Amino acid sequence: MKNRNVLWIALLGATLTAGLAGSAWSDDDYRKFKKGMRGGPDVAKAENPAYVKECGSCHFAYQPGFLPSESWIKLMAGLADHFGDNAELAPEDQKSITDYLTANSADKSGQKAAVKIMKSIKTSQPPLRITQTPYFVHEHREIPLKLYKDNPKVKSLSHCNRCHVNAGEGSFNEHEVNIPGVGRWED
Repeated sequence: MKNRNVLWIALLGATLTAGLAGSAWSDDDYRKFKKGMRGGPDVAKAENPAYVKECGSCHFAYQPGFLPSESWIKLMAGLADHFGDNAELAPEDQKSITDYLTANSADKSGQKAAVKIMKSIKTSQPPLRITQTPYFVHEHREIPLKLYKDNPKVKSLSHCNRCHVNAGEGSFNEHEVNIPGVGRWED
């Protein structure tokens, strides 16, 4: 029985090797394959054109799955003073973007990071900042301040895409972290 298992494993290995050798995988193919092996993105990619254009013109277009709908509603209602800036939009754009964010928020998503974020929020007051969610704080607790706050290429943990190289695709895998001026980060 043991020899039969070894034979099957060898045959499977040879088949996979021959199959991979016969196909020329591009870097994009390989990245998609790796992402599939990890189980896909942590949160759904931000794909609403109005949201990406309007909000992404000033900062990283955060995926809606990082905050509950109540947080997005409060954020979008307070655009006149959006963390010290006036980010007011035309009423129809504000409604459209709010609808998109709330329809795809953490409390309506089944993706792994969104579920973990919702499980971590234990207060009746949902946070207005992703960086204030207990899940986010826990995931970033071991990173020394000097690697981001004192780093002119990062400045803040709110600049997700500066260290998470596939953040735009919704992937925040810790093995894909590359801190500018520092290099790969493994905790």
